Amino acid sequence: MALILCPEGQPASVPALLHRNAKQFANAPAYREKEYGIWQTWTWSQTRDEVEALALGMLELGLNEGDFVSVIGRNRPSLYWAMMAAEMCGAVPVPLYQDANAEEMTYVMSHCGARFAVVGDQEQVDKILDVKDELPQFERMIYLDPRGLRKYDHAALDQYHAVQEMGRKNRDKHIKELEARQAKLNYDSTGVMLYTSGTTGKPKGVVLSNRNVIETAKSSSQFDNLQQSDEILAYLPMAWVGDFIFSVGQALWTGFCTNCPESADTMHVDLREIGPTYYFAPPRVFETQLTNVMIRMEDSGRFKKRLFDYYMGVARKVGPAILDGKEVSFGDRLKYRLGEMFIYGPLKNTLGFSRVRVGYTAGEAIGPEIFDFYRSLGINLKQLYGQTEATVFITAQPDGQVRSDTVGVTCPGVELKIADNGEVFYRSPGVFVEYYKNAESTADTKDAEGWVATGDAGFIEPDTGHLRIIDRAKDVGKMADGSLFAPKYVENKLKFFPNVLEAVVFGNGKEECTAFINIDLTAVGNWAERNNIGYASYQELARHPQVMDTIQSHVEEVNKSVAQDEMLSGCQVHRFVVLHKELDADDGELTRTRKVRRRVIEEKYHDILTAMYDGSPQVSTETEVTYEDGRKGSIKATLEVRSAAVMPVAHKMAAQ
Repeated sequence: MALILCPEGQPASVPALLHRNAKQFANAPAYREKEYGIWQTWTWSQTRDEVEALALGMLELGLNEGDFVSVIGRNRPSLYWAMMAAEMCGAVPVPLYQDANAEEMTYVMSHCGARFAVVGDQEQVDKILDVKDELPQFERMIYLDPRGLRKYDHAALDQYHAVQEMGRKNRDKHIKELEARQAKLNYDSTGVMLYTSGTTGKPKGVVLSNRNVIETAKSSSQFDNLQQSDEILAYLPMAWVGDFIFSVGQALWTGFCTNCPESADTMHVDLREIGPTYYFAPPRVFETQLTNVMIRMEDSGRFKKRLFDYYMGVARKVGPAILDGKEVSFGDRLKYRLGEMFIYGPLKNTLGFSRVRVGYTAGEAIGPEIFDFYRSLGINLKQLYGQTEATVFITAQPDGQVRSDTVGVTCPGVELKIADNGEVFYRSPGVFVEYYKNAESTADTKDAEGWVATGDAGFIEPDTGHLRIIDRAKDVGKMADGSLFAPKYVENKLKFFPNVLEAVVFGNGKEECTAFINIDLTAVGNWAERNNIGYASYQELARHPQVMDTIQSHVEEVNKSVAQDEMLSGCQVHRFVVLHKELDADDGELTRTRKVRRRVIEEKYHDILTAMYDGSPQVSTETEVTYEDGRKGSIKATLEVRSAAVMPVAHKMAAQ
């Protein structure tokens, strides 16, 4: 078929890019998947044929232009192809989080009015069947993995490959209609609809056009000189805008290969086997990897531990400078090279980062210590700042201008401005079309001139043009004495410690800051085993006196660091509680992208929060929890409220 081009002469839709790649990169690898321990590869030519066959089968099943198609499951080439096939038919793909519960799934599918769903396996089939009566517009489901589904009623249930075969058999019947629908697609056609994480309320459907997807993919690929020879690992939720732009947008624009791991359990092994050159992970992934490294080093022999500590000291001193091409003495460069031989090289290989040429982290702020650790190893890890409404990219760090305290400069085509209240605004070719069925929120977020309110507070450095994000605008406040309150700043410092999985800091309008802390069960459990400390549950381990002492030492160390920042020194943590359960998305405490729902936590644990401010030494509480099978239960606990030493503020010490 003839390619649909935009005025600049490039393909004007996701399907048009696919057709271009099928010709230009016909035999190059496009998608790769590991199944039963074996990697399977599809070329761009084969990918186009797979997508077209599915699209033809969807037409045979009655998919109409303008319909919404839900796509649910773990990262698999077939599910990426389902999104492309939906748009090829003139429909709108709507990926959902695979771990979404019934309520979340019902809301999204009913809100968009999905008629079709393409799902990964029996788990997703069962979830939709359970809520089908609440989805009056829903008609057909296509499933990929047939295991466990043989005895199901298949009246409105179709196997993925059977639909493709149906499409191939009826190609002559539908190919002209399919080509006609593709010919209508242009820059202003909807490319995908992605739902926000719903941090402060119900998720909103963000409508992104082909213009948003293609222009953003183009500019971001050029920014980092991404090539057709690059490789990525697609393991983050398909419903998240970052995965869509990396695994579909940039993959189609550059023609690089997208690799899908066999499962979440094998992700790190698969990461090592692929050795991606382009890699993205949210801070939590980097935090977890660092925790695992530190645990392994604690278990290593004395000589190996001393060697690791010595060369990591060298890395912290000169690693980032060498990475940025700055001048470093011959002696330090020689020490670093030896460190690469003995420590950094093997460690990067273990992590799967040996070939990473461009690495990014985003989603929330990353602790400076964590960020610097990876860069000191010679990994070109950078920060970017973005939103679903921006098709990801707002700012990014250019090579040679990477710092832990900023999120970089404006991406190509992006404009920034800071409002009087400190809120960051932007506009760009990636700015979303609208919130689906929500004109009021669209108008509140995007003005008539295309400026979008981010909801984040920050400022632009006048001498460098780098953007610094302080915190969510709604979370930034004032302490009782008028000093700045920015909880995320302190939370990220706490989460640098391997023993701390999550932290939530409170203090807006108060005289003192307090904190809820989750221990990392893997790290603390490993410590308990090494010290022959028995425990039967997370709750029992969390309240162990030595664990409490360790967490207190971490809090006090963070307080020393925070005291050095005159602007934020009022955010030192005076009292804290180690919670009796992990914060969980199923309990509504975190979003599906694992962002803290601060208001929900404040309300749910109001009794604990009250105890931290009224001076109580302990508090008894009962908390509702959701089990993996969806059943509700409760946990009772008596928690110790600990006080932490607070340090004198830097400028006050100088005055004395």
